[in-house]
Amino acid sequence: MQKIESIIQNAVVKAVKILFEADVDASQVQIQNTRKDFEGDITVVVFPLVRLAKKSPEETGNILGEELTKLDEVVGFNVVKGFLNLIISPNWWIDFLNSIAADESFGTQPAYSKPQVMVEYSSPNTNKPLHLGHLRNNFLGFSVAQILQAAGHDVVKVQIINDRGIHICKSMVAWQLFGNGETPESSGIKGDHLVGKYYVAFDKEFKRQIAELNEQGIPTDEAENKAAIMMQARETLQKWEAGDEETVELWKTMNGWVYAGFESTYKEMGVSFDKLYYESNTYLTGKDEVIDGLEKGVFTKREDGSVWVDLSGDGLDQKLVLRSDGTAVYMTQDIGTAILRFKDFPELQNQIYTVGNEQEYHFKVLFLILEKLGFAKADQNYHLSYGMVELPEGKMKSREGNVVDADDLLSEMSRTAEEITSELGKLDGLEEHDKQLVYKQLGHGALKYFLLKVDPRKSMMFDPKESIDFNGNTAPYIQFNFVRTRSLLRQSTDDLSQISNIELNESEQNLIQAIYQFPSIVEEAANDYNPALVANYCYDLVRAYSSFYQGNPILKENDEEKRKLRLLISKKIGDVLHTGMGLLGIELPERM
Repeated sequence: MQKIESIIQNAVVKAVKILFEADVDASQVQIQNTRKDFEGDITVVVFPLVRLAKKSPEETGNILGEELTKLDEVVGFNVVKGFLNLIISPNWWIDFLNSIAADESFGTQPAYSKPQVMVEYSSPNTNKPLHLGHLRNNFLGFSVAQILQAAGHDVVKVQIINDRGIHICKSMVAWQLFGNGETPESSGIKGDHLVGKYYVAFDKEFKRQIAELNEQGIPTDEAENKAAIMMQARETLQKWEAGDEETVELWKTMNGWVYAGFESTYKEMGVSFDKLYYESNTYLTGKDEVIDGLEKGVFTKREDGSVWVDLSGDGLDQKLVLRSDGTAVYMTQDIGTAILRFKDFPELQNQIYTVGNEQEYHFKVLFLILEKLGFAKADQNYHLSYGMVELPEGKMKSREGNVVDADDLLSEMSRTAEEITSELGKLDGLEEHDKQLVYKQLGHGALKYFLLKVDPRKSMMFDPKESIDFNGNTAPYIQFNFVRTRSLLRQSTDDLSQISNIELNESEQNLIQAIYQFPSIVEEAANDYNPALVANYCYDLVRAYSSFYQGNPILKENDEEKRKLRLLISKKIGDVLHTGMGLLGIELPERM
């Protein structure tokens, strides 16, 4: 069914030709939703047409309005300054509802109808478990990928695993010094948590050694370089890059523990990847690019052997790309990763990095370096920068101190869901295994929704208790109303394949119009890389539906056509919520 905006745009083109003997392209006709404080559904912005009409905005709008009411789709209009507000026929809205009655793909575009894009997210270090910051990162990146795919893009989901570097060597050294052969199996500790334990142990011993050197009169800056455990970590990194067999073997073993832990956490999160990149591979490409850049004069080598790029002429500063001992830094591997990905995926049009806003400068430097290296697709990289997540003081601190562990938080959310639903009695009558599934859907859904309903660019405060409330802008509120729509359909025997053109009340028409907006919301969210638009649309939709449900009988409506209309509206509300919340990675229970 043709969109009402297209119908109006084409009609305006014809009207301008007839009324003003002028030509205008349909794409130049500006259409928007009518503001809620004015009567109407679709608004034509008149100002651009005034020069063609050679009349005032109000007169132009009134002349156009009279002409457009000749359409079956338009039953009235009003003009407010330079805005022509059109009232669309209720019959058109019913025809629209009928047209999508059985369309399960409503809101999405045909697969692969748009260019290929890559979304990077998670990108953890293999020296500690995932934490609350990783949760926002993963949920955001995965949701953006889902939304882009729904908008018709061919999407590749990737992560770069930071599996090499001095931070990894710190965990390795600490395990060698204090581990006594401990493994995940012998300790019963999840692999990523075990390696994280030794990263913390390294830091504790490092600080102890610094304090000891301070007592000997050595300044802190110097002590940090002379601390034996740090010197051992640097030596381990050099051995690893040199391919020392024993060092590489330990590195593989400890990383293997971490990968198993990550895999378990990702499964619990409900996120996935199409391809994994490892820094231990991509840094080699990066080093080759640095050497090539040296020959081109993009980089310069200092007396100590370190390699730098001077970006001061571009308003940035000087950046290290290779240490004096020849080892790579983050920038080295990021250069290699960017170039490798475009080689791996020749059709790739855009690469999106989901990384916190503290790395904004890093990506400005990276993209500029790629440009200076002459990389043809340097301008096809985008940093999806997001704000940090904080918790109220004292809320769910993990055993690592001030870092909120992802596994702990996911488990805590399910337990909180169980406590609240048990108090409310919402799951009475369900089998125990069904209850456990709903607890997880509610708890994890609450967490995801709370982290995604805020514009990604904003920092936020996460309150677990607030997130799982059954009232307000939360996932459980949306999930509960979705279950309500499904319950109505289970109880009904009406045929909803076709609704007759009947009179709509205001709340019915408003809901149909809200459903109609869903595809444009998905498109806008894809263009802005912003799942918050989908999240808040779902909440607004549910809030309107809840009010409608309370004020209009549905199953008890005696008029068959009216009952079918309200059931079909309920069905499509549920379908849109299923799709929309699915784009956020949130499951909706069928029963509650």
